Amino acid sequence: MWKSDLPKPPVGSFENCVRCQKQFTVTKYTLAANPPPGFLCHPCAKSSGSDPFKKPAAPKKRKTASDKRNLASYEERRLPSLATICIEVISKHIDDVDALGDIGSMNIDEITKAMAKNRSLNEENARLFYSRENERLTLYDVTNLAPQALCTLAYLNPGLADLRLDFCGHMDDTVASAWGASLPNLKRVELLGPFLVRADAWQTFFRGHPGLEGFLITQSPRFDIECMRVLVESCPNLRELRLKELGKLSDDFLQEIKPLAGKLTHLDLSYPGTIDPLSEAALIDLLIHLGPSLEHLDLSGNENVTDAVLFRGVKPHAHALRSLVLANTPNLTDAGVAEFFGTWQAARLSTINMSRNQLLAGAALKALLGHSGSELTHLDINGWKDTDEDALKMIPKAAPHLMKLDVGFCRSVDDFLVKNLLKRCAKIQEIKVWGCQRITEHCPRKRGVNIMGIEMAPIY
Repeated sequence: MWKSDLPKPPVGSFENCVRCQKQFTVTKYTLAANPPPGFLCHPCAKSSGSDPFKKPAAPKKRKTASDKRNLASYEERRLPSLATICIEVISKHIDDVDALGDIGSMNIDEITKAMAKNRSLNEENARLFYSRENERLTLYDVTNLAPQALCTLAYLNPGLADLRLDFCGHMDDTVASAWGASLPNLKRVELLGPFLVRADAWQTFFRGHPGLEGFLITQSPRFDIECMRVLVESCPNLRELRLKELGKLSDDFLQEIKPLAGKLTHLDLSYPGTIDPLSEAALIDLLIHLGPSLEHLDLSGNENVTDAVLFRGVKPHAHALRSLVLANTPNLTDAGVAEFFGTWQAARLSTINMSRNQLLAGAALKALLGHSGSELTHLDINGWKDTDEDALKMIPKAAPHLMKLDVGFCRSVDDFLVKNLLKRCAKIQEIKVWGCQRITEHCPRKRGVNIMGIEMAPIY
């Protein structure tokens, strides 16, 4: 500190250091020599043990009485089960495993899920999941399997009836041909990302599998109208159809699907390649033909899904529906959806997903719960930002069998709603509350229930 009998020289002036006698420029960080008189240059001040640039320590904040009473929230961390530990060890050292043995289909499924997290499945360790006795095979990430490896899959699993492959971007015409020749019993195929398969290969595959009952693909840009025509002609008993994120999807496709009336139970035409490839009139006409047998309908991402589609297509014709997915269909209105559920004389739904529809609010939710609440197990109203608190309070009372609920970005969701859900919904497993600003760190928890999206929750 500056001595009262030794005034600080003006900043910018020159002084001689009392220790090294070198001339230096005075700054606001210049320190007086101890003992005085004189001043030290910055190097000499540091060598003496004083840091001229050190900031003063901030005063310690005193805790208030209320802060002392508040206990830090915590999440109970349970030890993993022995089966979980074994699955983690196997997936981590999968390349050192010679055979999995008889560990059960559920455990094998968990191992493939764990391997998908780090994309460790390759041509060598994939053979651990192959068997001539396999009738069903699910692999959640086959990014590292080249075309020849995918052909080998068919050769070593000739009895497959149900095949699901995710991220199968290496699948090409040779793979489709090999499957056509080596998988004669195939009844259901589910593929994510078969980008390379050409139209001719799809058509040959369909002609070789007339007994196909389920064809579910996502992101296949070369699948065209002729493929659709051959699929319906060659596989007349088709019950499940998914054409998701299909670039060439158009009204012409819907005309080709109509012959499946009375047999098709699962239909997914979500997120087509362009904004509005499916017209309102074509969708209504399709539901007139297919509606009576449908149990699952997904038209997400189609901007031409309006209230008219509900009133003229779904309401009079789709009385057997158990699952309805209309996410990101912005032309649906709150009043229209409320009137639809309020007057729909059909069986109750177990799954409803109408997320990311910002026009929907309390009236639609009340009518929805009034119609299907007692049977609902999965409900997604993410993005219904204007839904009032009274409507949200109805969820625990009207839907006691809920297992999964997404109320993200519903502004009126608070801790009390979560508390009532945990209390009244005995089967609840998952609650998503992303973007709910009224949820606090004191949000109640319950063992076995995963609450996702609490912004104030501590990070462990």
